[in-house]
Amino acid sequence: MGSYSGDNDIIIIGAGICGLATALALHRKGIGSLVLERADSLRASGAAIGIHTNGWCALDQLGVGPTLREKANRIYVVRHVSLDNGMTREVLYGNEEYRNLVRSDLIQALFDGLPPGTVRFGCHIVQVKTDPVTSQSVLHFDDGSMATAKLFDFVSPIGNKLVHWFIFQTRLPEDYGISGKPEIIREAALELIKGFPPEMIELAENSLLDSFTFTKIRYRAPWDLLLGNLHRGTVTVAGDAMHVMGPFLGQGGAAGLEDAVVLGRCLAKAMQMDPNGDYAGKQLVTRVGLALDEYVKEGRMRVTRLSMQTYLNGLLMATSSGFTSGLIVFVLKTLFGGALEHTQYDSGRL
Repeated sequence: MGSYSGDNDIIIIGAGICGLATALALHRKGIGSLVLERADSLRASGAAIGIHTNGWCALDQLGVGPTLREKANRIYVVRHVSLDNGMTREVLYGNEEYRNLVRSDLIQALFDGLPPGTVRFGCHIVQVKTDPVTSQSVLHFDDGSMATAKLFDFVSPIGNKLVHWFIFQTRLPEDYGISGKPEIIREAALELIKGFPPEMIELAENSLLDSFTFTKIRYRAPWDLLLGNLHRGTVTVAGDAMHVMGPFLGQGGAAGLEDAVVLGRCLAKAMQMDPNGDYAGKQLVTRVGLALDEYVKEGRMRVTRLSMQTYLNGLLMATSSGFTSGLIVFVLKTLFGGALEHTQYDSGRL
């Protein structure tokens, strides 16, 4: 399908984790939506994803937690090893629930929970405008067709024999164009890990060629989240479209699941008919706008804190200065408490 033409109460752009999770949250509240995806099929960026306790709380609210737990081993300890000095630091999870998932399994589980026809593939949106009369969002597709919506939302060790490993670096000019070329990605990865312990090099060398992927990660600064405008009228952002962050805390995907639960809960109240049966027009637009205010208010400080903590953890990994490391650790403990405090957040009932 090249485009979509028609009217829908809720349109979600992007069949990523947050987009599918938001559609599933709405579906479980009895509210239909339409997910428009540019690709021709489901796609999962990256091989795996770590889900902490807060993410599993959200997955349970979405009804897919039990199924996904069967596909993910629980991790009780994470060991950090410094290649500079050989020092080892362990993080014990104890009662915390931390599991690694194959990312495509998560995407598929969310998709399978949706009614048939909820996701439309091959939809290329080039512009979004607001109708000055109805205040509804108007989507323009690359073939000239249009669609309107009352609400519009942007989005974006695993088992016994699987290991998830990754390398991160600042993007260089020569990185452009290597996506989809696993041979080149493999060569670049092996070049980057020269000097690493032999067992790590062996792991990379023995990885299947088609398992090598290259993902461009952008970053949204914490102050942008704290001060930025995260919704306008009946248009809002969620998931990576709102709070794309570095991989140093392992909370990007789980934060998107939290968004879905909060957004579904807020919208369910707004989309209920009032005693007079009003379910359309500007009164509904006003209610939806207030619901999005509530959604942004509830989530802003949460994702700002996650983004700041991720940023500081990234600095900690990158520095070789003992003084700087000590200062960052002090700030982390002062602002965020224990290393696993961020996993204790509960997005609440759907």
